Amino acid sequence: MNYPYVTEFRQSLVDWFNAEKRDLPWRHTTDPYKIWVSEVMLQQTRVDTVIPYYNRFMESFPTLDLLAEAPQEYLLKHWEGLGYYSRARNLQAGAREVLDNYGGVVPDNRHEISKLKGVGPYTAGAILSIAYNKPEHAVDGNVMRVLSRVLDIHDDIALPKTKKVFEVAVEELIDPDNPSSFNQGLMELGALICTPTSPKCLLCPVREYCTAFNEGEPEKLPVKSKKLKMKHLTYDVVIFEDENGRFLMQQRPEEGLLANLWQFPMIDPNDTSVENFTKEYTIHVQAKQELLTFKHVFSHLTWHINSYYMKCESASMGDWLTREQIELLPMPVPMLKIWEEIKSKSQENKSY
Repeated sequence: MNYPYVTEFRQSLVDWFNAEKRDLPWRHTTDPYKIWVSEVMLQQTRVDTVIPYYNRFMESFPTLDLLAEAPQEYLLKHWEGLGYYSRARNLQAGAREVLDNYGGVVPDNRHEISKLKGVGPYTAGAILSIAYNKPEHAVDGNVMRVLSRVLDIHDDIALPKTKKVFEVAVEELIDPDNPSSFNQGLMELGALICTPTSPKCLLCPVREYCTAFNEGEPEKLPVKSKKLKMKHLTYDVVIFEDENGRFLMQQRPEEGLLANLWQFPMIDPNDTSVENFTKEYTIHVQAKQELLTFKHVFSHLTWHINSYYMKCESASMGDWLTREQIELLPMPVPMLKIWEEIKSKSQENKSY
């Protein structure tokens, strides 16, 4: 890479970050464990959403040891609502590996830290540069967007192989004296100034060194091919309550989407009907009411949910749990939404 303004670019970016950075809770520490937690939470999740989760998580799991030893349901309950639950399971698995293989100390080099469960090139670089102040690349979407404009890179950022182009660029650009502020500065610039649409170029501290700004068309970069087509699935979710005030619950499989989380029976109408489900579980329904109809959007998948409340007689099959037990279970956001509706209705109508 032949970029003539390396020194000026570094200094301008680092000075801007140190003067203008947002006051975020994980920026008050250099503890690699706490940086690790923040970076995992921030994957595909907005900063404003993460802050209360991070603070609550740190109250319950202030040390790596406590996270490693926690029951998984207790951990997932703390993650409830953040989505992408495999992040939490991988984080705990990684913490256990640190205890078992590295004496409880998060590795300070890319070779070893990259061996930890769930730690990819970006997370490794973020921990190494922010916690240990090492000049390591940490390339995410914000960084690729900023550097594609600054360096006039036209490679498609939707392709996995393109990330290597930006990792090499960061290795050549990074400030060896201030790698933490440099990497965080790139991320912050992408989040606040060099946004996907309508970048605030007049507020940008490095606009003088930006090729796209000087050519007058920063919005044309980065190049990004279209996402995969969204898949749509329809489900009937049934809330069965027996005469003892217990609800039928099911735990999702150990692998796959929302693994190990708890849910109300979720019936695919293409596979079976609600009526056949009640026969299979020998549930005798006494009354039925419609609840919520809504959709829940994942990254490449949309659930279309029709939910129903059914009063029934006790049945021997399945996990029938009290309200108090359900409150302790980790549940996906769609189930939480339905559960809140149930609780709200029960306050209005004692028979519900």
